[in-house]
Amino acid sequence: MTAARPRLHPVILRNTVLLALTQALTGAGMQLVPILGAILIERLLGATTFAGLATSLIYASRLVVAYPVGWFTDRAGRRAGITVGLALGLAGSLLVGIGALNGSTPVTLIGLMMFGLGVGANQQLRTAAADMYPAHRRGRALGLVLTGSLIGAAAGPLVIELARGGAEFAQRDVVALAWLYVPIVLLPGIICVWLIRPDPARIAADLALYYPDEDLPVATERPHGEATAERVPLWTVPEIRLASAMMLAAHGIMAMTMALTPLALSHHGHSLTMISLAVSAHVVGMFGLSLPFGWLCDRVGQRPVALAGLVASLVGTLLIPISSEYWVATAGLTIIGMGWCAVNVATTALVANAVSSTRRGQAVGVVDSVAAAASIGFPLLGGVLSAAMGFSALALIASLAMLAPAWALIASRGQRTDRLAAPVER
Repeated sequence: MTAARPRLHPVILRNTVLLALTQALTGAGMQLVPILGAILIERLLGATTFAGLATSLIYASRLVVAYPVGWFTDRAGRRAGITVGLALGLAGSLLVGIGALNGSTPVTLIGLMMFGLGVGANQQLRTAAADMYPAHRRGRALGLVLTGSLIGAAAGPLVIELARGGAEFAQRDVVALAWLYVPIVLLPGIICVWLIRPDPARIAADLALYYPDEDLPVATERPHGEATAERVPLWTVPEIRLASAMMLAAHGIMAMTMALTPLALSHHGHSLTMISLAVSAHVVGMFGLSLPFGWLCDRVGQRPVALAGLVASLVGTLLIPISSEYWVATAGLTIIGMGWCAVNVATTALVANAVSSTRRGQAVGVVDSVAAAASIGFPLLGGVLSAAMGFSALALIASLAMLAPAWALIASRGQRTDRLAAPVER
């Protein structure tokens, strides 16, 4: 008989559940960008050409905040950084709603940028999850926490429907009013974060304390706040370069199609509820298979899982221009979500295993910065080219985007460190 797997320490289990709940609650609020962003911008500016502006602003803010918030969480702790992110997201959503209701483009755009800062800061939820598990269990841990967003996928349309009722009562535009309902889900998220104790970065400093049945080094990593600068530049770490190239393609494609496909559905006469359901199907694809993909990462390594995800992203993008039918576009969005899911889980685990916990937030921030940069340009480029060429332009952009990870995979051949038993001290 084989020995049963040791049970999780109660502290790890409780903190993991709280992280998953936070992911679910924030996911419900963040869905408003792909559901309503392009429609909101089109109504404010009266043109389709810049329909991707809302998504690009969100990711521009993510680009600005990704590395600084990683640096901050490496020193102040994961809870502090995530809480700041939730507070920024809450304030930004209120500004977007107020600006949209009053027809103020500047206020709306400022609100979107602030909301984007919050979205970027909350990516450190993945870092917090990775902190609490040893390398050979990290993929499943990430998958478990990210699966919490399935609840957010279901709650997103409910937020829209709740706003619809309020809009009918107040005789206001539902696209604008919905943003004022976001605090309903973000406030409980802040409470969940502050119930997480001890801070995941503290747990990472001495994993052996929480995994006594596993052969782990005792207190080999310093707690947050004690990281030193006398280490190699993060961009020189091969795993970080590879993860960045993969997320460049996967995240750029995801952001582009999420920004523009809802607008196309709107032009074809589909209701906001149907558009919301299509986006929810995409989000189910983004997070529904997180746990199986995480298990695969732990079993076969991160690179094969990420490669499969990139192929799925390309296939999904090729589906969207084939037909204007609702279910074809929805299927394409869902497959793209599944591809992104595989790449997101695999690259996060790859990076988390490659660096110590004292720099893990910054390392994740480097990859998030590259992903955010791609997500600024891809929606804007997709909007301009789609206006000129139709949605077939999305397939062209996706095909070209695959060149970066293909080159990185070739360059990394022989550097098989994606299944290390413990992180390299860098």
